[in-house]
Amino acid sequence: MEGEASWDAYPLSHFRVEGIGFQTVSEGNIACNVGTFSLDNILPDDILERILSFLPVVSIFRASSVCKRWYDIINSRRFLWAVKLPRKPWYFMFTCNDAADGYAYDPVLRKWYNLELPCIEQKSNWLISSSCGLVCAMDNDSRSRFFVCNPITRDWKRLLEPPGVQFPDYSALAISVDKQSHDYTVAMTKSKQVPGDYMQWELSIHLYKSENQLWVTSIKEVLMGWRGGDESMICNGFLYCLIHSTGILGNADLRHGLIVYDLTARLSHTSVMQTLIPAPCPLSCGRLMNLRDKVVMVGGIAKYERLDIIKGIGIWELNKKDWREIARMPHKFFQGFGELDDVFASSGSDDLIYIQSYGSTNLLLFDMNQKQWKWSTRCPVTKRFPLQLFSGFCFEPRLEVAS
Repeated sequence: MEGEASWDAYPLSHFRVEGIGFQTVSEGNIACNVGTFSLDNILPDDILERILSFLPVVSIFRASSVCKRWYDIINSRRFLWAVKLPRKPWYFMFTCNDAADGYAYDPVLRKWYNLELPCIEQKSNWLISSSCGLVCAMDNDSRSRFFVCNPITRDWKRLLEPPGVQFPDYSALAISVDKQSHDYTVAMTKSKQVPGDYMQWELSIHLYKSENQLWVTSIKEVLMGWRGGDESMICNGFLYCLIHSTGILGNADLRHGLIVYDLTARLSHTSVMQTLIPAPCPLSCGRLMNLRDKVVMVGGIAKYERLDIIKGIGIWELNKKDWREIARMPHKFFQGFGELDDVFASSGSDDLIYIQSYGSTNLLLFDMNQKQWKWSTRCPVTKRFPLQLFSGFCFEPRLEVAS
């Protein structure tokens, strides 16, 4: 590990134009002489636009620093809509340090890029969800600051603070982007213990629509023996929230469950507990994701006699109200994480799932189509101190969506 780069060893000032900056950390910088003539005098705009559109996304924004003409073309609305980027999701890994930056992994080129999210501040605890190129972030300390941004173009917007109880005990965040209109919906689920009664937890769901830029409280009810958590996602117009048993109902095996809420319903007089779907097995933790409009969960499989110890990791797909097991992590990959706590980070999009231990930068990929497991290339970061933690999320690299 000696001699490797630290987390912030690669300055963001390199290749920066109007706030957009990338730098590859998987290969050296290559100097390029374009000759003694200017392409401005040879190529019309449409041909130059076509040529630039074939560049990798990182090279596109490097090219925008060549001259004003290239910058104007690359940042034009027509160009951003025309560029067809690979839809394989990237994985953004970050840690709490002196800079609000991290590294994004491109699974197609198998490279890591230094990337800074424009709205996330340093040394803060953030809850993050992504959909179709947009990332929604919530300050998990104050639970009052919300941002939506495109990590590639660095376009961002701060949302209004949602209504409901202040400082909930648990919060879950989900975003869904319409692929045609690019309008988006943000769902914020709050859970707070009823004062003086550990058996009862107040659950509320608040929705933000980008069309009207307003929050609406959709549901509010009290759960008995269950509480909300920090995991939710949106799929096909339904909000899925992972809830946790408080252990007072006498069923030790049923630690997690899934509740479903129809986002198109203005008001519902039916309890969300009537939609409860039990977890496929005793889990140490569960991570929800939307993969090609399918509800998928990655879960830590707990030991039956010691539910706080993880013995493996499984992947399940929801079919109506039944879970179908897709895969289990082979033991050699499970061991490859080293010490793996009972909780871990996992997110996915398209057909790709990422799994990461909070205690290291090792990143494992699972291809849902090919049913293959493989490690990413080594992240260019070393762990500075024993208790340093890392986290991450995946997002689609898109240019045409904006907040």
